[in-house]
Amino acid sequence: MLDMSGMMRGDEQHRPPTAEAARTRRGRSFLSILVWSVAGGLMAALIAGFFVYVNEIPSAQTRTTRDADGIVVLTGAAQRMTDAIELLANKRGQRLLVSGVNPAITNDELKKQIPDFARLSECCIDLGHEAQNTFGNAVETAAWAKKHGFKTLLVVTSAWHMPRALVELERETDGIELIPYPVVTERMREQNWWTSPQVARLLVFEYLKYLAAVVRAA
Repeated sequence: MLDMSGMMRGDEQHRPPTAEAARTRRGRSFLSILVWSVAGGLMAALIAGFFVYVNEIPSAQTRTTRDADGIVVLTGAAQRMTDAIELLANKRGQRLLVSGVNPAITNDELKKQIPDFARLSECCIDLGHEAQNTFGNAVETAAWAKKHGFKTLLVVTSAWHMPRALVELERETDGIELIPYPVVTERMREQNWWTSPQVARLLVFEYLKYLAAVVRAA
């Protein structure tokens, strides 16, 4: 007798695909195209949003002429503190909150480091030691503003940090008007962000944090 098994296996291998198998392959192909299209669209939107975000960050110092009930500075670059103290010295607000101060830093140390701090610290400056991030800054600021009955606040922080700071503050300080006072650092003024990997990385991570803050606030 002839062994037909090999011939049968060969016939099965060359048998044309059924209509159901063809439909399955087409469905998988369409799903793959759909997934890649959505992923590509999201990536394009993220990139476009990043350039819009960066474009809105001021590259030169802007000086608002508006006064407020209180002033809050979110700790970070030294220039933030200098500008906030100057605003208080010029009576642009009744009191100043320095939010997110390292617990190890004392009033005496700040008096030595910052002009005008010694003169104003006893009457008009409050140090907030609780906040460890921007969300904490917002919570700390809201409690401080409520305690003093403030309805308007000058917000002092770096220009690149201001968008996220305002989102977090607006969520916590319901009904309080926030007046941004962005501080432009020398590094941001003197060079284009795309020429410095360090600055570019800073802005990318800040943009992603900003998006996360917007989602939480929605």
